[in-house]
Amino acid sequence: MSLETITSGHGETQQSVPSHRYRIARRWQLVSLPIAGLVLLPLLVIFSGWLHPESEIWRHLAETILADLVVNTIILLLGVMFGVLFLGVSLAWLTSMCRFPGQRFFDWALMLPLALPAYVLAFVFLGLLDFSGPVQGQLRTWFGPSFWFPAVRSTGGVIVVMVLVLYPYVYMLARSAFLTQGRGTLDAARILGLGPWATFFRVTLPMARPAIVAGTSLALMETLADFGTVAIFNYDTFTTAIYKAWFGLFNLQAASQLASLLLLFVALTLFSERRLRGRARYDENTRGGRPARIVLNGRNAWLATLFAGLIFSFAFLLPLIQLAFWSWEIITEDLDKRYLTLVANTVTLGISAAFVTIIGAMLLAFARRYSRNTITRSATTIGTLGYALPGSVLAVGIMLTFTGIDNFLQSMLRGFGVDVAGPILTGTIAALLLAYLVRFLAVAFGPIDSSLERIRSSLPEAARSLGAKPVMVLRRVYLPLLSPGILSAMLLVTVDVMKEMPATLLLRPFGWDTLAVRIYEMTSEGEWERAALPAITLVLAGLLPVILLVIRSSKSTTVAASTKATQ
Repeated sequence: MSLETITSGHGETQQSVPSHRYRIARRWQLVSLPIAGLVLLPLLVIFSGWLHPESEIWRHLAETILADLVVNTIILLLGVMFGVLFLGVSLAWLTSMCRFPGQRFFDWALMLPLALPAYVLAFVFLGLLDFSGPVQGQLRTWFGPSFWFPAVRSTGGVIVVMVLVLYPYVYMLARSAFLTQGRGTLDAARILGLGPWATFFRVTLPMARPAIVAGTSLALMETLADFGTVAIFNYDTFTTAIYKAWFGLFNLQAASQLASLLLLFVALTLFSERRLRGRARYDENTRGGRPARIVLNGRNAWLATLFAGLIFSFAFLLPLIQLAFWSWEIITEDLDKRYLTLVANTVTLGISAAFVTIIGAMLLAFARRYSRNTITRSATTIGTLGYALPGSVLAVGIMLTFTGIDNFLQSMLRGFGVDVAGPILTGTIAALLLAYLVRFLAVAFGPIDSSLERIRSSLPEAARSLGAKPVMVLRRVYLPLLSPGILSAMLLVTVDVMKEMPATLLLRPFGWDTLAVRIYEMTSEGEWERAALPAITLVLAGLLPVILLVIRSSKSTTVAASTKATQ
């Protein structure tokens, strides 16, 4: 299969060029369809579970927890939405539009909570602030045993943890939107008599709305997909119900039907995001460069520093210090051969999944480049929807798919007189890698596709005209130019897989534990200290892609500023 459009050289006539290009487009279209099918197959299998409804199970769920699941999920979504909007937008406006003590530090430091998995902050939060924790214990010592402290194991506690971890999604996108707003637009608002606050609410905020909505939708997707945090808080949502139906009731069909209901929440969130953004376009006058920062003085300056400092401390610094303290206490006991096996399993899964996912992302990116018809564009869109699918949903769909394939293979083999004991595909690494491929294909596709779009078509065409074969063009032209995007994709996918909990917990082969699984096992028993060592390992690994995001963000800001200065 050729990796570039065929030119008219090598004895071919000009009239044959369109037919060659058409054949290449058709081939790449055929490549994109199976990748999209990998995403659709688990979803179709999940919804097919309604063909055999579990009446007794659903009657039991309806009488016990179904209403609570819906209410809890809606409350959690609303709480997280308002929380990330408040923190993300306010912090983005402060660091991008104002000048105050520590502003340059907080500009990038407020992105660091992305390195902290939500379930890690959850057990640190409980370990510190629960009734038996050191904070409440010290307060009772100072103020007496009747000292009141808000309930930590509550809906508010879950919402606070999720907001502290997820606000950077809104912060990053809103900050970028604020930084790209030109001085001309804001000066025009001032000339028309709008004050600073009126300018913010009537001009600055509406122009940043698409970015803010996109960041909020990402935070809500992560909220719907979360399993570890809600499990640690014993806060029942659809993800915990799926796990209980699978491993508690041993009913995979009921789990698939619960997964389909969770997908309805995901679809509603995506639909709301599209409607909120609509088809609006925001054109702005970029002449004159960036607007001058608002210099905060006196009390306002220190209030801004205090606000940013408290959020940074509670969302990242204090949890990291506590994890380091707990890890140091048990490092001689837990840093053993089993821990090294957990690290090896985690890294092996991360690198293997990244390798598979990058291959899929490259095929999809090349398909979109060389076959720009409607079918290929639709296949690309479907193929990159997996990131919106919760890991628990994918696990159920893939388990049902592999179970059906196993039953078919065993029946076929028995027809040939071959007796197979046990499953063939179910419970293998293949199922887990497929879940990672579907879940994180969009993560790898973004940097690879953007790198591919920057490669001029004349480069591979020149290599082809010099007699290079397709494999040589790939090795000597594409891979060197795509290497930055491939390395970014490798890093992002590897770390995401290392932190992923629900799919790993549900699909891993027997005995194939990872750091995330170890954290779940320890936190489910209330062993916060024993969960600290694997947790801090994941946090340190998660810092790598966050640092990459910080570097990219600073570069893009510098480029945007220099571009506007020359206009």
